[in-house]
Amino acid sequence: MAKLRTAYFCQNCGAQYSQWMGQCKSCGQWNTLVEEVIEKPSNRSLPSARSKQHVINIIEVETSEEPRIKTPSEELNRVLGGGIVLGSVTLIGGEPGIGKSTLLLQLALKMKKKIFYVSGEESASQIKMRADRLTEIQNPNCFLYTETSLEKILQEAKKLDPDFIIIDSIQTLQSQLIESSPGTVSQIRECSNEIIKYAKENNTPVFLVGHITKDGQIAGPKVLEHMVDVVLNFDGDRNHLFRLLRANKNRFGSTAEIGIYEMVSQGLKEIKNPSEILITKKSEELSGNSVAVTLEGNRPMLLEIQALVSTAVYGTPQRSSTGFDAKRLNMLLAVLEKRAGFQLGAKDVFLNITGGIKTDDPALDLAVVASILSSNEDIAVSEHYCFAGEIGLSGEIRPIAQAEQRITEAEKLGYEKIFISNLNKLPKKKFGIKIEEVSKIEDFHERLF
Repeated sequence: MAKLRTAYFCQNCGAQYSQWMGQCKSCGQWNTLVEEVIEKPSNRSLPSARSKQHVINIIEVETSEEPRIKTPSEELNRVLGGGIVLGSVTLIGGEPGIGKSTLLLQLALKMKKKIFYVSGEESASQIKMRADRLTEIQNPNCFLYTETSLEKILQEAKKLDPDFIIIDSIQTLQSQLIESSPGTVSQIRECSNEIIKYAKENNTPVFLVGHITKDGQIAGPKVLEHMVDVVLNFDGDRNHLFRLLRANKNRFGSTAEIGIYEMVSQGLKEIKNPSEILITKKSEELSGNSVAVTLEGNRPMLLEIQALVSTAVYGTPQRSSTGFDAKRLNMLLAVLEKRAGFQLGAKDVFLNITGGIKTDDPALDLAVVASILSSNEDIAVSEHYCFAGEIGLSGEIRPIAQAEQRITEAEKLGYEKIFISNLNKLPKKKFGIKIEEVSKIEDFHERLF
């Protein structure tokens, strides 16, 4: 017989305690400990001598290229490192309504594989209605199963023997071995462990959809992210059309790549060249606008930076930014006032990155400063100029990473001049765009206007 014991788990971070307490010592949250019944077998058998692994020299280990499944989405292939690895388990998280289920359903409908789509949140008719809206051509080998029992799901998977499994979501599953409600820490840990075991034994790739907490972290124990092979984050502003797919963890590739999608009525559309869409074509030049050449992973991208500087109506000036770190904005304003002598302490400053894109690339500093100075002096920056440079606390313009890629991207989109640091070591070749090398903010201001 199995021996039952209870433990208290924090529903925010997954920490385990032997007795209840008001505050979790691990994450500091209040009233998040819930008692859960854990079943543990009383008789534990020792591993047999046959299953024991032998010690082997690393030089003698034979390696082979991991076989991958190419998906119809080139953006997803880019983020995964070339495709889906057989037997891998991928966890994708994001805010409600951001497009996680839409992305995976499009994948299931367009792949020429046998797909097992498990949903614990929607009925089969609801999924079918969404599938009819997304695409006219549907995969005849896509099989739906609306169930939350882990044992039934694995039983049907063994009968169907699919090439690919999608589970939406891991928080809705429940195992009969654990006497607690779905979504609790012990249920998520047990269900994930069994799914990963099935994926490795049958060499079947699995996609898990995970809910996130109000802090933006994937709900459940943190060990869940350690157990899976790939952790993807699907984010973006719900009020805008663009969605960014990032890899927070990838055992089979780089975590530097991103995928960009646009939400349309027919679902998610891939953006091949985001720079052309994110830059607004204006009929007249306005002050406060500039173009930054940023880098998302290894992908160069041009973003439009908008700034508005006006006299403060109230005693305390306002500092507001959308898509850009507010603390970094305050730092740049302090550098402009202390090092370059611009009087901005009594003025409101509003900053916005168009398109709902959020980025923390320090190379945006130069474009942010250009927009602020342009709005402050009410002089428009030429639409043929772009910027890429980091600004230090002493007012110097610091070099940036992968400057050649940024220059090539700006040249490809037809820009005539790019402002960068004079400390960047560029290759000795001729670019089709004029490179303006600057050292300090004062020097930059003189050359810009």
